Amino acid sequence: MTIQPRRLPPALGPAALEPSGALPAEAVALIDRIYEAATVPELWRQVLIDLARFVDAPDAVMIVSAGTRFRSWVTTSSEFDDLVLAYFEQYPDNLRFRRLLEMPHAGFLTDPDVVTAEEIATQPIYQDLLIPRGYGAGTSTIVMVPSGDSVIIHCERSRARGDFDPRTIATLDRLRPHLARAALLSTRLEMERLATTTQTLEALGLPAAALSASGRLLNANASLAALMPHTVSDQPSRLAVVDPAADQLLREAIADSGRDGAMPVRSIPIAADGERPPVILHLVPLHGAAHDVFARARFVLVATPVVAQEVPSANVVQGLFDLTPAEARLAALIAAGDAPTPAAAKLGIKPNTARSVLQRIFQKTGVSRQAELVSLLAGRGKAR
Repeated sequence: MTIQPRRLPPALGPAALEPSGALPAEAVALIDRIYEAATVPELWRQVLIDLARFVDAPDAVMIVSAGTRFRSWVTTSSEFDDLVLAYFEQYPDNLRFRRLLEMPHAGFLTDPDVVTAEEIATQPIYQDLLIPRGYGAGTSTIVMVPSGDSVIIHCERSRARGDFDPRTIATLDRLRPHLARAALLSTRLEMERLATTTQTLEALGLPAAALSASGRLLNANASLAALMPHTVSDQPSRLAVVDPAADQLLREAIADSGRDGAMPVRSIPIAADGERPPVILHLVPLHGAAHDVFARARFVLVATPVVAQEVPSANVVQGLFDLTPAEARLAALIAAGDAPTPAAAKLGIKPNTARSVLQRIFQKTGVSRQAELVSLLAGRGKAR
């Protein structure tokens, strides 16, 4: 079924907003803030807050996507960010969004433009997610940019509050050219900054990527892309590691950064698999001035190969895996073939202490057995 966009009656067009056809003063001030956000991306959240308030909605979001792959988004609140993430993780091909993408329209559309009342009453995206969380009535516009990406600007309020009226849509349509130009400039500026960073690391021979606060891939250089899909995988919600143990470490590192905001560099080992050598992923958080430059990026992920060697030194082990000096010394002895008890004797510690330290090493390196640790440190394949 193809649903045509609703055409506004002439009497409810932009000229009906005020006798002179001029935009309200609040809208003019909002336009000024929109263009500020074009060159200072961290201002987009406040712009979306102002936009949502202007149309009597609690929340709004701006999404940058390449087809159905979402590069990044910014919302009015962390709570709404969680909803947007659930929207695309749990319902990636939902009827509401698919119809919006298929409907070319140089303006804002509402739910009645893309779905029927019967579909709202039966579709899981409405009945299981949006309406139970106090939403379900939205208005969106899609702006296509020359790179092939699209920018989606969306305001959302409760289904009980009702759909956005034609007068509000007419006002949004007059704001749309300003939103489109500012969003285009903002996204391209930041993508160029991210590309410059990852390409610089490429020149140094390092696979690298820029990630958002939740781990979504924003930009990757060619060397990092070459690790897909056998080592890392670009999922809709985040960059994932194919190896489950390493992926769990990456998830924990990103989550830890969100809790304390001061995470040091975290290193995540990926064991060799077949002909592919082992790799260490280094997750570097962006803080201070770096965060100011990259408004949506929160991490740079750098991958380094592990050169196969029989017995790595304690210093090498410590640097690769973020171990403490004591953990690194024990790991080096284990890699040389010592069992925990003889290793404890050489280090002058009790066997129980050595076993406790070994468990911490397992946790940091993503392995569960001594044989796996030896294989990882020696740069060999996974222990069977």
